Amino acid sequence: MRIEPFLTEQFFAEYEFSARHLLASSDCETMSVGELLRLSGSSLEELAGLTLGYTESQGDPRLRSQISQMYSDVSSEDIVVLTSPVEGIYLAMQTLLEPEDEVIALRPAYDALNNVARHLCREVLAWNLIPGKDRWELDFDQLESMIGPQTRMLVVNFPHNPTGYVPSISEFDRLISLARKNNVWLFCDEIYRGLEFEPTIPSAADLYEKSIVLSGLSKTYGLPGLRSGWLVIRNEALRDELINWKHYTTICPAGPTEFLARKALLVKEKLAERSKAIIRKNLKLCEAFFARFPEHFTWRRPLAGSVAFVEVNLAKIGFESATAHCHHLAKNHGIVLLPGKCLGFNDTFVRLGLGRTGFQEALEAYAAVITDGESWNP
Repeated sequence: MRIEPFLTEQFFAEYEFSARHLLASSDCETMSVGELLRLSGSSLEELAGLTLGYTESQGDPRLRSQISQMYSDVSSEDIVVLTSPVEGIYLAMQTLLEPEDEVIALRPAYDALNNVARHLCREVLAWNLIPGKDRWELDFDQLESMIGPQTRMLVVNFPHNPTGYVPSISEFDRLISLARKNNVWLFCDEIYRGLEFEPTIPSAADLYEKSIVLSGLSKTYGLPGLRSGWLVIRNEALRDELINWKHYTTICPAGPTEFLARKALLVKEKLAERSKAIIRKNLKLCEAFFARFPEHFTWRRPLAGSVAFVEVNLAKIGFESATAHCHHLAKNHGIVLLPGKCLGFNDTFVRLGLGRTGFQEALEAYAAVITDGESWNP
């Protein structure tokens, strides 16, 4: 049985490592191994002394203890360390879903959050974010009406990629209540957690016993090259079954990754603040950019996270789709924006990435293309 094309990663594979201006990256500015070690008070000699043997399948107990302290009601035994964050999506869904099940998944979304479930079960119903006048919204009455006897799992992502949406505390409480009332598993991707600018919702892991929470170091902490992630699973039986599936995939995390992850978590607040400072600066640049081009775009400021989802006026720019626009920009101008179609949404949207220090230069390059009529004649 074949799985759907992974459109987001295919698009990045085509352009990410050759284009000069990356305007769509979802991660935050990274650093070298040496910089991380110095920031955490460690040394290259300590890393050099690491032996390259097998590690524990569930993860280094020291790392799991550090991760558990990021939550209020989680123990180190509840943590499963992953070889990459996306592995957690596959493992959780492979462990839980059967062919007769239904899943309700937030959309737009990172491809794997929908496509893996669609590969495994009968149907994935889309709970679509709604583009309001100034911000994104969710209809919780609609969600309640969608839940049926075959619903096995709800799949959400907060802070949300690509819109930057975060529910209010009362909305999140309602989501948890709906899951509990209907005895539904809640898969919550919290990979952007820590990039909020105002008091925010707690982790689903601290609120709901049938939650499966995904997180890692790629986005908030700017360390995607570590490929470090984890699942929080409070249900022991599910956790054991998932670890059995892990034996069939990656067996255990990489020792060097776990070592560097432990160092990163020693300074996690500094890393997160570094990322948020970059995002704050880039959001100001966005406000000025979209005020300059009000006829070309509809801007809805994200509430949190390192990405934004922007509506493009296709008639104004002269392309039949956002996908065509994005391919043209990448091929002819070295500017990478991600089409909304890759994320399962209308092909009139593009994703912006706000976490890189090269954002201003890239945005200026895009502005130059917009003001040059040549670009709108593919």
